[in-house]
Amino acid sequence: MHDLDIDNLNEEFETWSTQEILRWAWETFKPHIATSSSFQTQSVPLLHLISQVCPEMPVLFIDTGFHFSETLAFRDLLQQRYHLNVVNIHPSITKDQLFAKYGEGLYRHDPDLCCYINKVEPMQRALAGLNGWIAGVRRGQTANRSNLKVLETQSNGVLKIHPLLHWTRDDLWDYINEYQLPHHPLYSKGYHSVGCAPCTIPVMPGQDERAGRWAGTGKTECGLHLDTMKSGEEAYDQEDKE
Repeated sequence: MHDLDIDNLNEEFETWSTQEILRWAWETFKPHIATSSSFQTQSVPLLHLISQVCPEMPVLFIDTGFHFSETLAFRDLLQQRYHLNVVNIHPSITKDQLFAKYGEGLYRHDPDLCCYINKVEPMQRALAGLNGWIAGVRRGQTANRSNLKVLETQSNGVLKIHPLLHWTRDDLWDYINEYQLPHHPLYSKGYHSVGCAPCTIPVMPGQDERAGRWAGTGKTECGLHLDTMKSGEEAYDQEDKE
């Protein structure tokens, strides 16, 4: 990996535009860099910017097998409209194998393990061999994300880059409205943050946009945006030994 002064770069990036950060990331790490996307309404500004600044960049989409059909259709729409280099990645086991081993309700009784098997582990494999990973998280989304910096070195050695980190919710919507970007088909039905279908519900007016994710569990992160990406891994390893 490049010998970078992360602390100084983070100071510099406080005044850089998102486009400038994206361009720096691509020129610094290509071709060993990718972005990830869940292809929901909030994802579109970053994808739109990537299509303009670095359209060749791989866009990793974790096809868990549990997505709403509307999410898959939205992914395909955005891929075609903005000529994105989408790369679909999958869990190591099939849905049938998952059900045979854990039953159909794993997301209810052990959501961390479910997210690890279906999202985190596939992403770990996809990041192998990469030096840079661009993610569209924003500080205002969750408590865990509030203290992030634009550049964060992960425990696996990958440099994670957050070009939208300083964007507020208003910034996001100003961009969506200015460029007339499309909305996820379920957004108008109250699905303001969309994950896998079994564990995503609409939010009520006035609720946080992520309140419909893992509702009633206290869980706020799937594990992809935790530094170690280890959520559920110990339980998964223990299951394999039994």
